[in-house]
Parts: sequence; C-alpha cells; structure tokens
Amino acid sequence: MTQETNIDSSNPLEPLTSLKAPTGVQDVEREAHPQNTIFALDSAVTKAEKIERHGGDDGEYQESPPKRIKVDPSSTEEVGSDSVTKSERRKGVAPIKPEFLVYPPGADRDRSAAIHDDDAAEGAAHQPSQRDSSGRGKRKEKSRGQNLGRSFGSSRDEVGLCASRMAKPECSPDECPYGDKCRFEHDLRKYLRDWKRADLTTFGGICPIWQTRGRCSVGWKCRFVGSHMEERVTDDGKKELVLTVKPDRDGLLATEDATTSIGTLNEISTQAKNDLMKRKLETPKADAYTTWLDSQVQKPGEQRDRLSHRKGVEPSNDGDVRLGGADADDYRQVKEDERARYISPPFLPSEKRKIYFGPETPVLAPLTTQGNLPFRRLCVGLGAQLTYSEMAMSLPLIQGQKSEWALMRAHETEATPPAFSSQAGAVTAYDNNRDLKFGAQISANKPWQALKTAEILTKLCPHLRLIDLNCGCPIDLVYRTGAGSALLDSQSKLEKMIRGMNAVSGEVPVTVKIRMGTANNKPNALKLVERLVYGGPDVDMYGGGGSGAAAITLHGRSRQQRYTKSADWSYIADCAALIKRFNEQGDTLADTAREPDPRTQPAGGKVYFIGNGDCYSHVDYRRHLEEAKVDSVMVARGALIKPWIFEEIEKGQYIDKSATERLALVEQFVRYGLECWGSDEMGVGTTRRFLLEWLSFAYRYVPVGILEHLPPNLQDRPPAWRGRNELETLLGSDHYKDWIKISEMFLGPAHKDFRFEPKHKSNSYEIEAEG
Repeated sequence: MTQETNIDSSNPLEPLTSLKAPTGVQDVEREAHPQNTIFALDSAVTKAEKIERHGGDDGEYQESPPKRIKVDPSSTEEVGSDSVTKSERRKGVAPIKPEFLVYPPGADRDRSAAIHDDDAAEGAAHQPSQRDSSGRGKRKEKSRGQNLGRSFGSSRDEVGLCASRMAKPECSPDECPYGDKCRFEHDLRKYLRDWKRADLTTFGGICPIWQTRGRCSVGWKCRFVGSHMEERVTDDGKKELVLTVKPDRDGLLATEDATTSIGTLNEISTQAKNDLMKRKLETPKADAYTTWLDSQVQKPGEQRDRLSHRKGVEPSNDGDVRLGGADADDYRQVKEDERARYISPPFLPSEKRKIYFGPETPVLAPLTTQGNLPFRRLCVGLGAQLTYSEMAMSLPLIQGQKSEWALMRAHETEATPPAFSSQAGAVTAYDNNRDLKFGAQISANKPWQALKTAEILTKLCPHLRLIDLNCGCPIDLVYRTGAGSALLDSQSKLEKMIRGMNAVSGEVPVTVKIRMGTANNKPNALKLVERLVYGGPDVDMYGGGGSGAAAITLHGRSRQQRYTKSADWSYIADCAALIKRFNEQGDTLADTAREPDPRTQPAGGKVYFIGNGDCYSHVDYRRHLEEAKVDSVMVARGALIKPWIFEEIEKGQYIDKSATERLALVEQFVRYGLECWGSDEMGVGTTRRFLLEWLSFAYRYVPVGILEHLPPNLQDRPPAWRGRNELETLLGSDHYKDWIKISEMFLGPAHKDFRFEPKHKSNSYEIEAEG
C-alpha cells in the first residue's frame, strides 16, 4: 500500500489549528524519511499544538526560569581538509535536527531549557522544604510518600454475572451456593443484553485468548465473547447459548486447564496461600537458622560493654569492632574468647545451581509497576536475556497476600536458558540447559523475614533462577521501615540476611542489588562490596569466607539522588576492580588456616558484578563493559523508553523504529496483557492502566533518525518537536489524554469510571493545570 505524507494536513481534532511543518521542511522529510501508514484514529493534539494554545503572544502562559545551559565544546567536525560546523549540543537537551523543531533554536518559544525533569520531582522529598507564598514562614502542606492519592477508578460490569454461569452453557449452569440471595445476575441473556458492555471490534473482533489458547478463561464476561459463542437448538427444540472451543492443529479441543496451565509459571495454589495466611506452612530451616543467629549474634551494646575497658578498641556504629590503637593483643584475646564459645550453624547451605552473567546477557532490571509479566515478555521477545519480578515485600508474601504472590508469576519464555557463549570463560560445570531467565526480587527489613521468604519461595516457585535482595529502593515508605536502601547503613544486618538466605534457599542462588550509599558524596558501597565478598569482622562465627552472594548489582547513584544527575560509572569501576581481584586472587588472599567451606561460597567461587544506571543504547552498554569491567549491565528506564534496546545490543547498531513498528509493539503488549489479566471488563481496564504506565515513559523516545548527535542520552529532554508523520508525533506526545487515545485503538473506549493519573507529571499535564 502506498504511504502518503500528512505533514500539510490539518489537525483532525481542532481544524483551526494548523499542523503545517516549517517552510522548506516538506521536501527534506519526503526525501530522507519515508512516511508510515496513518491510522484513522490517530491524534495530532500533541506538545507542539498545546504550546501554541497555551503559550500565545498574549503572554498568559509563564514558563519557569530556564536552567543554566552547558554547551558541548566540540561543535565542529573535520571532514577531509574542510571544517563542517554543526549546531551546538546543549547539555540536558536532546539534539533534534532543526527541520523537526516546532520553534527554531534560540526562538522566544524554544522551551528546551525550561523542561522540567520529572525524575527530579521523584526526589523532591529529599530537597529543602518549600514555604508557602504567604511569606509567614509556614511549611507548605504536601502529601507524603510515593504517588499517594493516585486513583484509577474501576472497570467493572454494572451488574456482574454469577461465577456459576461464567463458563457454562445457558441451560446447564452450576448450582449457585447463594441461591436467591446471590447479588450477581443469573439470567445469561439479560446479562449480555443489559449489563455487559458491547463487544470490542479491535483485533478483528476475535478474542486474543481464545485465538491463542483455544478456550477463553473468562467465558461469557469476555469483551470479545461474540467470537467464541453460538446459539444451538437442543434436542427438545429449545435455543441455547454455548461457548465454543477452538481445535488445535491436531484437531483436539482445548481443555479447561489450558487457560491456566499454558503460558504462565509459578502459579501458587489457593490452598498454599490459605496455609500461609493461617501459618500452617512450615519453614523449619528458616526458623532453626534464625534461632541460631539470635543466640550467636551479640547486640552492639553488649559488645561495647565487653570491650570498653580495653584500650585501643573502637566499636563502630553498625556493631562492628575495629582496632583503633596499638593494643591489638587485647583485641585478639577477645576474639579468641569468642571462638571458644562458637557454636556451628545448624546446617550449611546446599550446593547451588551455577549461574552466568556475561556480555551476551543484558539484564532487564526489576521495575516497580512497569516490570509486569506482559512487559517482561515483550522485552524477552526483543532480546532481554535475564529478567526480575517486581520488588515483592517479604511480610505480605509470608502472609499469603494474593496481590504480592501475583508478582511471582512468570511467562514460559522466561524459563528458557539465557544466551551463552562457550568462549565466555564461565564458571566450571555451568550447565546452560539448567539455567533460566527469571529471578525474584524481595525486600525485607529483618533477617527472619528474609529467611522465611527465601525458604517459602524455593518451596512454592519451581521456576526461579535466583532470589535477589533489594538494598537500593529509595522510596520513603520502604526506607523508613529499615528495608531497601536503609540496609546500606546496616551492613552487619545485611550480611546476616544474605548468609541466612543462602543457607535456606536450597539450590537457588542468592544475589543482592545495592546503591552507592544513602547520602550524596558519602558512598559506602565499596566497603559493603568488600564485606560481602570477603566477610565482615564476625566472619569466624559463620565459618569463614564471604556472605555467599552469587552476584552483586550496583546502581551508580545514592538514595538521595534517586534518578537525578548521571550514574557514577567510575565508582562502579572501582567496585568491579575489587571483585575482579577477589575472583582472581581469592585463594591466595584467604587465610589457609581457616579456609571457608566451599558450600558457604557462591557456585564455583566466583562472584559476578553487574552495573546499573543510564544505559540507553548499545554504545553505552559496550562502553560500560569495556571501561568499568563489569560482567553485564542492567537496563531499567532505557528499556521502558525503548524496549528494543536489547535488540540494538544484540545487533550492535542503532535501530530507527518507524512509528508503525512502535505501534505494533503497543498492540503486542495489549495482547500479552489480555492473556495475563483476562479479556473481561476488569482485565481490559487493568491492561489499559499498565499500558498507560508504560506509555508515560515510552513517549520520551526521540527517534534516532531526527537526532543531530549520537549516542542519545537518557537524561536529555527534547524541545518541542514534531515527527516524520502524525503517528510519530502522537507517540511522542507528553499528554496523558493522547496516551488514552492510543490505548483506545486496541481496547476501545475507556470505561466511564476509569481514571488515570500520570505517575510522572508531564509538561503538558502541568500546562493544563496552570491554564
């Protein structure tokens, strides 16, 4: 089909607002950038048009003072003997070619210098508090915590269909245990006529679940039910509505179990959750090891009292004891007394399954909210080799909460082995066929919680590559409980948690994710890494050796930074060098008189080290591998903005996805979402909500084809720009209402009670509020 340009077309939503590109741009666009297919539902109400409406010559819209602009000194390139001058690349501003700018650089309406950093807004709780404009010195009232008050409304049928009728033929339903007192509808035809919203016409009107699995899991409640139902005449002449089942290639009909057994793994039974709620699921290993820890580990106060009369010994704030003077003999005597009272642990860790991290295994980071199963499945299809669940809280898991256990679900594509090169120099006896992609991440603030959770996960989730302990979450709600990044300041407790988890997790390895520290300019990750790989001052109590962590991931920012400024990869390199020395010289550096038991150490005696922060292209990925000497790189926001970054890493080149290709990824996510959450009203609403959460990051992508300078920078924010066609402009819109219109292309009109509030406030959202 011939593709046509729409640069000169009018705005379909506001005909009086022109979308005409700047003079002289049309020919350049047509020649250099072929246009993609334009869809009838495309919207053109984007950043450029809203600025025109809100920032007119009347001066009603006032922008905040611009930030200081730093100019890249390299503004020229030598080509042969001639010098070709390029436009200046300003720090923090995406270098978009002039022909795609709504306003030329330096114009009064150029807003590139005034773009708000919504990641900085996340860290606002750590900045000096603002006072109200009244000048009375009162603190401005504001909500505390992360995204408190966000509301998504509800997506439900006006009157629901009784579960006894949901998947049964009209004339032979199951018996309802509530009888006439049931508050749900029993009359199937009345439900379909009066209470259920009209079927969706997207995807050709065919249910994606039925098309993939042969049977729809939500039955009559499906928003595509017309594609898998029919009316039959019974033997007695009555008409009956029945659900149809699609035969597979061999002509066999899909069974009822097909809707739950195909595609997803780590499904926890209702009985197991009930046992957890009633405390019937036993954790003997965790209980025994916790009891031993409590009996062996001295409290800091007791340790101070025992050493207070000895000169030259200085106990630290976290409970460790260090030599502070020359009287080392007294300290050695104290340690000898402790060894005499030493009681060995109740058991040693089991032999761990060997894992591998390498240049060919880019890692998708654990992402709160956005790291759901459909998004991970999308990234795996684009080349992500290792994935993590969203961070799950330990206590809700121990209590059997359904919402928390849902985070442990994985797709069958995540149970396949990651990429592996035989020349990679992996650990001895590594079996790639036994390895898989999916790992679970948990958060805990007490050792007993971490140990119980680790033992429960290994019992109930058979498809786990590893269990990762989060020690980097900056969210206030987590930090104040002593979990997440708060553990960076409690290194003794953190070491106990890792050792205990390693002891009770069976063959599943244990890893840890950390940040540089909690406060700016006060990093302590290097000290923590050294403690984890070599062991702390109480190493003798555990039988010697390190904590047993199989891998350590370091995010190159402090907790106070959140996601502002750039990640410190030089600090990551320092930590990588320490671990490299441990892996290469660990045997010679160890005290041979008390060599640690191999079972307490990571598989093969090798600790892997993964760097994290600001990876946005294959160039960034390779540079971090070569300069920081990390084993692999974890990708977080870069994957949210462009999931095909894993494809770029694999091919080693930039990929300029067309708007049509990017929209196809949105469609793929919607299909995966409906399969995961269901195609009923509630499932459609959940899919829409998480799609919008993803689009709140994906809109930031600026196509590489319209950039003047490469590589792109994750921290750069673009000035007002328009794409090579209307669809590309729509996908780059920062207005949440445009994101909802994109969702309606595949999920139809939103439910009347559906609400969406952007997690990261965008510029246009603020303009609408101020205007």
